[in-house]
Amino acid sequence: MIDSTASRLLLAALVGACILTGYPGQSLADDPPDKKEDTSTPKADAPDQKADAPDQKADASDQALRDQVRALQQRVDELSKKSGTDSSGGPQEPKPAADKPAGSSGAASGDSGEGGPAVGPPPLTWKGFTVSGVIDVGIAHLTHGAPISNTYGTSLPYVLAAYSNRPITSIADNGLSTSRLGISGAEPLGVLDLKGIFKLETGFLPTSGRLSDGQKSLIDNNGVPNDKKISSGDSSRAGQPFQNAAYIGVSSKKLGTLTFGRQLSLMGESLAKYDPQPASLAFSPIAFSGTAGGFGDTEDKNQDDSLKYALAVGPVHLMLMYQFGKKGYEPVGAYEAMLGVSFAGLSVDATYGFVRDAIFASSLTAAQNATAPGTLQGRISDNTGYSLMGSYHLRPFKIFAGYEYMRFANPKDPLPNGTVNIGGYVLSFVNNTTFTIHRHLEYSWIGAIFSATPRIELTAGYYHFQQNSYNPNGCTDNSAGNCAGTLDFGSFVADYRLTRRFDTYAGVNYTTAANGMASGFLYTNNMTTMAGIKFAF
Repeated sequence: MIDSTASRLLLAALVGACILTGYPGQSLADDPPDKKEDTSTPKADAPDQKADAPDQKADASDQALRDQVRALQQRVDELSKKSGTDSSGGPQEPKPAADKPAGSSGAASGDSGEGGPAVGPPPLTWKGFTVSGVIDVGIAHLTHGAPISNTYGTSLPYVLAAYSNRPITSIADNGLSTSRLGISGAEPLGVLDLKGIFKLETGFLPTSGRLSDGQKSLIDNNGVPNDKKISSGDSSRAGQPFQNAAYIGVSSKKLGTLTFGRQLSLMGESLAKYDPQPASLAFSPIAFSGTAGGFGDTEDKNQDDSLKYALAVGPVHLMLMYQFGKKGYEPVGAYEAMLGVSFAGLSVDATYGFVRDAIFASSLTAAQNATAPGTLQGRISDNTGYSLMGSYHLRPFKIFAGYEYMRFANPKDPLPNGTVNIGGYVLSFVNNTTFTIHRHLEYSWIGAIFSATPRIELTAGYYHFQQNSYNPNGCTDNSAGNCAGTLDFGSFVADYRLTRRFDTYAGVNYTTAANGMASGFLYTNNMTTMAGIKFAF
């Protein structure tokens, strides 16, 4: 709470502001940072004012009062910072661990941070509660796509998929960012510098107004051949009310942050920092599929029943995460660790994790759908993964590079048919024996952001995926999905920030797949061009 001295100063500042509205030097919160009033330029009517001596004295008196108001406001801000409150009297909200990895540049939920063209939109905070969100829509053309889905979070197969079946031009969701809406809060606890924190956030499709639900899109394609399917895919977002985040915890600058609930995995944390196209479903295959963030299966990118701890000491930051589970049920459990350092524009993170009974859900075949309609099939595996990622910021450039390795093995604790998956969806057909020979999946990428002006940001990225042959015959062609194969993806985006909250963007990507990673595909390449708008708050 602001002390009595600060309260008096704040009152004086408010009274002065009411008397002298629009004093020079003040900029609108929603204006870009480069849009400021030029106080050094005389007003057009200055010569007439000079002819009137009383007006000169009045102007001088007004200017003196303006200076006093500025000084009072600066003093209020200083006192507010010391007492841990903002100028409205509410506590300043810390960045929870799931939004800002300890020692990170400030990227939250996939939006660009340090490498962005300008300071992000000011938070909508009142008395410690912050409302935040993103709405992203556009128009896209795919040389090999599929009709839009009103439940699948990506809405279109921006990255080549097995069901990419026709050229299509369509309205599209979530090209540059993932549309979402959330509320978070912070409250000083009166002990040391501890604060209680929470966050609730969900994802949605602006074109349909529905919550993202990948599993529902799979059911919509049950029994449908690839050449007639609409866009669909497995996801960690399965129609849950708070599918992105739902956690509570405590935070301290000295002791770290401890949170419990549904949270982003540590690999997801790393990717939010080191993917040159973070959370861009149209321009990053890492963000599009979620496989990388989930240590091999997208459903584990966001984890229920998880405990997360983050601590930063100087340039070093550490994060630990544990998912509670129970044998034979979902979730079964996971554990992860991340260690990194940030210094002089260079940032490097190493991450390791293990997920028990990871699930990859898919649509039923026509025969399966005849016996168990409204359900899904699932492939089960124990997944191990590690990564090394880094970035270097040398204005106006920021360069990114990363490598992730994922190993898939048959589960030690097989799941039965009828297992209830996230979102309440039932897996009627379960396969626990896909990886008798381990699958090794490797992702590598490089990219850069160029902040051409405070408003214009240009981003390019190149991604290479490859897998070994985990077929007993060691195949390297496209005869089966477990043959060795590759997928390559490149993208370029231009983003223009009209205001701190409103962006317009345009970009292009190109995908090509070969051998085992193109098995069963109708085509082996796709080019997506997209232009859209984004509003963030």
